[in-house]
Amino acid sequence: IRCYCKKMEDDTKIPINPLKKFYSANDQPTNGFIYDNKPFKFTCIAGKIYQWCLCGRSHRQPFCDGTHRNQYLKIKHRPIRFTVEETKDYWLCNCKQTSNRPFCDGTHLREDIQEKK
Repeated sequence: IRCYCKKMEDDTKIPINPLKKFYSANDQPTNGFIYDNKPFKFTCIAGKIYQWCLCGRSHRQPFCDGTHRNQYLKIKHRPIRFTVEETKDYWLCNCKQTSNRPFCDGTHLREDIQEKK
């Protein structure tokens, strides 16, 4: 997936999170804090379960470090559990505004997101 480019290739397919239907955290109605306006390329291992940070406050971006549990920060977002069916490089969203959590769908290219960072 080439989400860092303004023109995505026609044959590019954004992966689907197979765990989406099993965890209610995937249905959170709001998006988190914009951490960065560029996606993060990461080699995901097939079958391994990851926790992607939705709140945008983790110090281990794009993965969750438990910062959302700090009661003083009053963060309502919870991490998104995901896995992949094939071991390869994936582009993970760092703007936290994607409609296909946790994978980048190019939303970071919007002008309002580019102005944030």
